[in-house]
Amino acid sequence: MTVKVGDEIPNGDLAYVPYSETEELSACTIPQPFKVHDQLKDKKVVIFAIPGAFTPTCTETHLPGFVKNYDALKAKGIDEVICVSVNDGFVMNAFGKVTGVKDKIIMVGDGSGAFTQALGLPLDLTARGLGVRSKRYAMIVDNLVIKYLGVEEGSDVKASSAEGVLAQL
Repeated sequence: MTVKVGDEIPNGDLAYVPYSETEELSACTIPQPFKVHDQLKDKKVVIFAIPGAFTPTCTETHLPGFVKNYDALKAKGIDEVICVSVNDGFVMNAFGKVTGVKDKIIMVGDGSGAFTQALGLPLDLTARGLGVRSKRYAMIVDNLVIKYLGVEEGSDVKASSAEGVLAQL
């Protein structure tokens, strides 16, 4: 069953590497746990999911929109912006470095896809050689409660775009 507005976001164990301006691209820093409920309690956040790091739409459109609109999101009361993908924390760290998100966006990996499954938002891309990933979505979560959920069907980036989220704030 897919989560909906008004639901509490499922708890989950994700992985991330905290931003460091001195970390080299080639560094292989060990990801740390990102426990969803612990990290989001008493915060208003945007979580957006991409089907895969280093894929065209995710790299060229979806992620850059959130980087570009980061200040506008903060001005609307968002405490943190989080990008999640069914990739491991190492890949998400490298993806963040290459795309220049710096300390604006927390790049988290849902390596096993368990969090994505708990949300009810898996996307089976096995036929394209990518396995089971996440649907493209964005949500606004306020103190663990989902206030907005925009899930894309097909390759659009509208309801899950930074502009789409801003329109809901």
